[in-house]
Amino acid sequence: MTKKPKIKGTKAEVPGNLHPHFDKMLPRAEKEARLGQRGVVCWLFGLSGSGKSTLALGLERKLFEEGRIVQVLDGDNIRTGLNRDLGFGEVARRENIRRVAETAKLFAQAGVIVVASFITPREGLRQLAREIIGEKDFYNVYVKASFTTCAARDPKGLYKKAATGEVTQFTGHDQEFEDPLALPANLVIDTEKLNYEASLEKLHAALRSHYKLKNKH
Repeated sequence: MTKKPKIKGTKAEVPGNLHPHFDKMLPRAEKEARLGQRGVVCWLFGLSGSGKSTLALGLERKLFEEGRIVQVLDGDNIRTGLNRDLGFGEVARRENIRRVAETAKLFAQAGVIVVASFITPREGLRQLAREIIGEKDFYNVYVKASFTTCAARDPKGLYKKAATGEVTQFTGHDQEFEDPLALPANLVIDTEKLNYEASLEKLHAALRSHYKLKNKH
């Protein structure tokens, strides 16, 4: 019976019976040339209700209309499939982000533009995602809105459930959300000051400018 790899810190030891073939796979450059685009990961983080998912879906639509291949990775969607075995404690949250980052990295290396939407409450979690994906491919966007504002919006009814104890380990209520200080975001979108249309335009324009994306049509 094969033993599971031992975990030390954030890295797992690779068993001696594994022989990756990364060097024999088609080069990333060839895949990007076929698609006519550069693979990147736009990582949106912020409190529940800040507007991350709405902006992610809007950005997907705008990029798709420009002729690009885009994949959205959304927190709720991922937790109903790939990560449905994970809870919301510190260890589980870290594993959730690790798996998502590894998945996003695979898409980016295939030339796909990835729009990831995850609360990612800790600086350490954002750094983990950045390290896995790689500095050049990681575009970090803080979708900013206060706990009070998000609780007033409460589109999923989660803040109300957290207040009554129906939902536990809820970010901002039971667990702290760390503002991006040590690891500054590439872009901050304050959805308390900007409406949806202005927020989406700011996100779209900044991403295009950062990676020098041009219209394909």
